[in-house]
Amino acid sequence: MHYLYVLKSVHCNRHYIGITGSVSKRLSRHNAGGVKSTRAYKPWKVVHIEAFNSKYEARKKELYLKKTARARKELFDRIS
Repeated sequence: MHYLYVLKSVHCNRHYIGITGSVSKRLSRHNAGGVKSTRAYKPWKVVHIEAFNSKYEARKKELYLKKTARARKELFDRIS
């Protein structure tokens, strides 16, 4: 099982979209400063998770959200 996850910074209005096989391990890595792109905005909390049967499907959805502003806005409006 692979997961698409959305993180939100606790201190500022920043979101991060990614995929992983283990959301809890990945969140720990983000909050420990192990991910360069999220280090400055930690701590993070998980605000959305979607499960997929394959890494390919999860990656496809991740790219769609990252490349489509309208889809991202609708998702963020729904989870806020």
